[in-house]
Parts: sequence; C-alpha cells; structure tokens
Amino acid sequence: MTISIGFIVNPIAGMGGRVGLKGTDGVVKKAIALGAHPVSIDRSIQSLSSFVLMSSEDITWYTCTGNMGENILKKVGISKYSIIYEPKKDYSSAEDTKKACEKFFEYNIDIILFCGGDGTARDIVEIVDKKIPILGIPSGVKMHSAVFGITPEASAKMLHEFVTDHLRVGDAEIMDLDESLYRKGEWKVRLYATAKSLVEPNYIQVGKAIFSELSETDVKDELAEHIEDEMKQHPETLFLFGAGGTIEYISKKIGVDDTILGIDAVLNKKTIATDINEEQILQLLKRYPIAKIIVSPIGAQGFIFGRGNLQFSPEVIRRVGLDNIIVVSTPSKVLATPLLRVDTGDKELDQMFSDYEMIMVVIGYRLHRVVRIQTV
Repeated sequence: MTISIGFIVNPIAGMGGRVGLKGTDGVVKKAIALGAHPVSIDRSIQSLSSFVLMSSEDITWYTCTGNMGENILKKVGISKYSIIYEPKKDYSSAEDTKKACEKFFEYNIDIILFCGGDGTARDIVEIVDKKIPILGIPSGVKMHSAVFGITPEASAKMLHEFVTDHLRVGDAEIMDLDESLYRKGEWKVRLYATAKSLVEPNYIQVGKAIFSELSETDVKDELAEHIEDEMKQHPETLFLFGAGGTIEYISKKIGVDDTILGIDAVLNKKTIATDINEEQILQLLKRYPIAKIIVSPIGAQGFIFGRGNLQFSPEVIRRVGLDNIIVVSTPSKVLATPLLRVDTGDKELDQMFSDYEMIMVVIGYRLHRVVRIQTV
C-alpha cells in the first residue's frame, strides 16, 4: 500500500526568535535586517533525515517548489515526489500555505507534514479542517498547539509510526498567540480550532497549560528569596532572566526591572539590559563571562529551552554552561509537568542535556526537586 504525504515548509518560521522579535508574523524584513536566518529549512532536513533512515515504506510525497518543500526532499534523498504548487516569491506567505493545502485535496493525501509554528498550523487547519491529519516539525517561535513533535526527530518517529500503522489519529487543539500583543508584553493565547493529529503522549507536545497560582504566593516568595541569595553570593555574575510569569514575579519581588516575555540581564541586583536578543546576550557575555540563566518550564509541556526563548541559542547556552542554568518552578507546576524538555536545534547540545538524565528544579527556598529531562 502506498502512503501519500503532503509536505509544506514555512521558510520564515522561527526567524524572529533569536533576534528578540517573539515571532515572524508581519516582521520578516525587520528580522532579516536584524541578522535573522531561516531555521525551518534546517529543522526540516533534520527531521526528514531521521525519517528516511527508519522508513522503507512505499511513500509518495506531494510538495511545493523551492524551500517550501522540494529543496528539502532533494537534500535528504527523497526522489518520489510531485510538485503541486509553486509560490511566486522566495519567502512564501500564509496564502501560499493555504493554496497548497487546497491542492492536497486533489491527491487523496493521508497526512500533512509541515514545518513551522502555530501560525502555520492555523493556516493549514483553516483549509483542511479535520479532513486530513496534520503533524508539525517544530520550528516557530511560538508553538502551543498539540500537533508538534517535541523535537524534529520526534516528529520523524511519529510519522514513521503512522505510516507503519502503529499510531492512531485523534483530536488536537490548535492554539494561537497574538504576536502584536506579545511584542508589547501581553500574553493572549486562544483556542483557534481543533485539528486531527497523531496520538502519542511521549513525542507530541500538549497544549500549554496556564496555571493560576495566586494561592502559591508564599512559594513564589521563597523562590524570589532563593534567587536573591544567589545574586548576593555572586555579585560579579551576570544573571539572564528568562520569560514567563513565575520569573516576572521573582523579578518584581527582588526589585529588578523585567519584561515578562523577553530576556533581561541583571548584574548585582541592577537591570543592565532588557528584552535582549541573541547577539546582545553574546556581547554581554564577552563583558561578563561568568553568567547564569534563570528559566521556568512551560506548564504541562515542560520546555525550558526551545519554546518562546530562542534568544537563548545553542551558542548562548554553551557560553553560560549547563551547570549555570537555574530552573525554578512552583510545586504545582512540577506535579503537572513530569518531564522537562529541551529542543535547542543543536543535536550535540541536546545530547548533553540528555546525558544529565535529571535536572534540579528549585521549588522553594533552598528546596529542590529532581525532574527527569527529555530531549527526543
């Protein structure tokens, strides 16, 4: 039996992450001007390279010209494919994605494999609804929808399980974040639609869970006290505060300026830079080579790197060092997040995290919990 796979890549997905734009919707030219480079092409190659090593099934691929699909298939050695759509520009638009999906209906596609973020997932489901299952290779800045593998390799494993008839199809939430509000510091995530995707709890990410932790104020006060002690003991250390509500609370409690959705640099309890991108972080690390990163896991998904904080690039993480990463969380979030996950886009770095197997999470003042870490 021949399996038919529709394949779409959003070439601009994720470009805004490392340059601090918190997304790429509507700001492609600005991202490029800031030095952003495409990441979805490499992520697609990473995923399909893994897939072709494990798959021997008879598969026909349907895709678009250039970097929307054809170039990636050629790169990994897939030759049995048909071109069903050609975008007019090098950087394809949401309309190109939608038009390609309309074409898929003509070819009895079994599943759509795409590379992008929540915006790409939204564009696809707008056309295919629940008529064709979809599976995402994670590449965007914002990925809250439950259709993405936790890493490109995980997406490859899931696709292989699907074509060998070992995974079932079920409902998956398509979430989307308003990027214009996100850039202003407002977090507004909404349920956009329900799609059909693959059901596999170890490799598919669940939708982001937003926790109401007002009853845990005392716990977050303890987290703040813990971080404040760290800063007092290491006055020469540069502290890089990640994104999220827990870290914002800690920042306010210890009296330093913070942007809830950006990366901020603090030295000796004074904020020296706010909402900084990858290049700005690297410049700061030249001046202050001793540094620590403070992050908090995304609720339920468990990601500490690779979702919403791409400014912490592989080079930044290596410069800081894995031993200088401080993960903070309230106990309730840890209970609902049994695994911590990383997806840095760098296989060797991800393996370094994997080799740790466990990571210490600060859940109170001088109180830690060991949590398992997963990279694939």
